[in-house]
Amino acid sequence: MTSLTINPGQFSLADLRLIWKQPVQLQLHPDSRAAIDASAAAIRKIVEKGDAAYGINTGFGKLAKTRIPDDQLELLQRNLILSHSVGTGELMSDEVVRLLLATKIASLSRGVSGIRASVIDAMIAMFNAGIMPAVPVKGSVGASGDLAPLSHMTLALMGEGQVRVGGVMRSAAEALADAGITPVVLAAKEGLALINGTQASTALALNGLFLAERLLEAATITGALSVDAAKGSDAPFDARIHSSRGQPGQIKTAAIYRELLSGSAIRQSHLVNDERVQDPYCLRCQPQVMGACLDIINNAARTLLTEANAVTDNPLVFADTGEVISGGNFHAEPVAFAADTLALAIAEIGSISERRIALLIDASISGLPPFLVPSSGLNSGFMIAHVTAAALASENKSHAHPSSVDTIPTSANQEDHVSMATYGARRLHEMAHNTATIVGIELLAAAQGVDFHAPLQTSGLLQPVVHRLRQDVSFYDKDRLFAPDIEAAKQLVLDGAISAHCQSLYQHLYLA
Repeated sequence: MTSLTINPGQFSLADLRLIWKQPVQLQLHPDSRAAIDASAAAIRKIVEKGDAAYGINTGFGKLAKTRIPDDQLELLQRNLILSHSVGTGELMSDEVVRLLLATKIASLSRGVSGIRASVIDAMIAMFNAGIMPAVPVKGSVGASGDLAPLSHMTLALMGEGQVRVGGVMRSAAEALADAGITPVVLAAKEGLALINGTQASTALALNGLFLAERLLEAATITGALSVDAAKGSDAPFDARIHSSRGQPGQIKTAAIYRELLSGSAIRQSHLVNDERVQDPYCLRCQPQVMGACLDIINNAARTLLTEANAVTDNPLVFADTGEVISGGNFHAEPVAFAADTLALAIAEIGSISERRIALLIDASISGLPPFLVPSSGLNSGFMIAHVTAAALASENKSHAHPSSVDTIPTSANQEDHVSMATYGARRLHEMAHNTATIVGIELLAAAQGVDFHAPLQTSGLLQPVVHRLRQDVSFYDKDRLFAPDIEAAKQLVLDGAISAHCQSLYQHLYLA
């Protein structure tokens, strides 16, 4: 299994993509331990001195003025986790939980959270054993940290609640015992350090980011294939057009379309005597739309990479001066904004893909058989597959409404402005699956259209994509049960199998 060293504050997006894609073995950079130990020592000194310090020997939120006796500080932290474990809804996937744990480990390892190295080591051991805490996806407003999701994460560390190991639900106590991991007893400040922070919303948003990258790749390929299926022009991808505007994403994606269509025999067949002057926007304006999506995907990636490396709990402990300072790094507004822009990109990728499906099934525009099937009338072909794409594209429009403009006061008005980042981030998964289905349907339609042009073939880059699809889904020569074909194409999009044939085109497209 691949090993990854956590050097606090130094995660790259490549590191995070690796954690998202597959289980890895984490280890902590040895140079980080001195700062962790100094921070934990500062907390011990505060407790020994007896001065009131928020979250260390006081209550939480509106109860911050309540002083807690020293002999009850461990109970205070335990009660905090139990009372805050109020999440609901479906559980976060293993991919998201891996990101959640890894970013939390990295944040605590920066050495300003006042947590012992032994607690961080236990988290790493749990991660490496494949013990994924059962974390419900709903229950956070993304303000005083992702309190409920991170409490469920911490429950597992304490040997409480449920976990998932190899996809199987188990009690945390049994799973830890089988892995030889001793449940953690939380000391002063440690429960608060574990549950304050934006790691849940950030992990969900990173999941959305990485899915958006796959959608952009697959939709660029299917869009180019649709150009050939509809005998569209490659002239709109001319580099001079895009350099004259100067938008970086547009320039990059136009170059990809040129490469994808280069050498197409279908294109060569209609270079002359084609009566059409201009293609519809869904073919012609692909670099402008997809390039804009690329730019906001990369902008969101910058924000999320910063957040993945950030310290976002409260209060923070500065060991050099012995100060404990309360602030608001747990407020997830940057994540909320990033998630909202990713929602726009995911929705638009699906929206323009749906328009290309509509074009391909319309014989009056595409020049292909009606609804992309022989003997139309007897056969309905892609008629209702397009309706599914239209339904999902329209659904995504509602989901794309910004979450960050909403707020609701909590904790008896102490926490009176919230980000809603966790909702904003978690909705990206459903949106991405909607768009993957739309792009999958376009892949089926575009490949069907290209096959109608046989013996002429599409380009050297696109023909292997058609071959890969045909391994799972045969040519649609007459009506049959269509849903399994759509599901197979959707999975090719989500798994990255479509873009794998053209991966060299995407190597320098995204933020590294």
